[in-house]
Amino acid sequence: MRLKKSGSFGTVAMLAAWTLAGWGAAYAQENASPYAKMAPISEYRIADRDAEIALARSAAPPSISRDAEVRVLGTKGYETAVAGKNGFVCLVERAWAKDTTDPEFWNPKMRAPTCFNDVAVRSYLPISMKKTEWVLAGLSKEQVASKLQSAFANGEFVPPPSGAIAYMMSKEGYLSDRDRHWHPHVMFYVTSTDPRALGADLDGSPVFAARDDEQHFTVIFIPVDHWSDDSPDAIPH
Repeated sequence: MRLKKSGSFGTVAMLAAWTLAGWGAAYAQENASPYAKMAPISEYRIADRDAEIALARSAAPPSISRDAEVRVLGTKGYETAVAGKNGFVCLVERAWAKDTTDPEFWNPKMRAPTCFNDVAVRSYLPISMKKTEWVLAGLSKEQVASKLQSAFANGEFVPPPSGAIAYMMSKEGYLSDRDRHWHPHVMFYVTSTDPRALGADLDGSPVFAARDDEQHFTVIFIPVDHWSDDSPDAIPH
C-alpha cells in the first residue's frame, strides 16, 4: 500500500503522528494555526479516568498493553493509574508532545495513545513528562523551548539510545487536524540523524522519519497493516 506522508510531527508522536517536528515548520508556513494559546486545562483532560486508561492501552496489542503501567493526565502532570509488570508504559500524549514550532502545539483535541518500551521509558519519557509539567504550570511555548535547550545542554536530558521503541496502533487516536489517526505504526527513536541517511521518505521506501532537533532525536515510523485489536488498516491511502 502507498501511504501519504504526514503533515506534522506530532501527528504520527508524534508521523502522521509526535508528528512527532521536522515537518512541523513547513506545515506552519502553509497553515495559519487556530491554536495561538493554551486552552483551559479541562479541555486537555479526559473526565472519565477509566476511558483514558482504555484509550492508553489501545496503543499496543493486548500482549503488550495488558501488563503495562498506565498513566493518565492530572492537573499538574501525568499520574500512574495502573502499576505495570513488563517495563512498558502506556499513556495518551497531548499536543505539547510536538515540537514547540508545530502549529498544533496547543490543539486540545489531540489524543495520541502510545506505549513505550523500557528503553524509551528511561530516556524519552522523562522529557515528555517534564514538558507536560511545564505547560500545565503555565509556561509559554518559548519558555518550554528555552528550558528544553538548557536541560539538554546541562545533561539533564539525553537523546533516546538505540532500542527505544513506541507503539501507536490505536484506531481511537486523534493525532492532528490534518491526519486524524493516520495508520497504525511502530516508532524507533535514534539520535538526531538525517532521515535520508536512513533511506526514509525516499521514493519507494516503506520507511518514514521525522527529525526533531529541539529534542535531539529522529523518529523512524514503520507502518503496519493492522490495528492493536487485530483489525486491518482500512484507511484510504
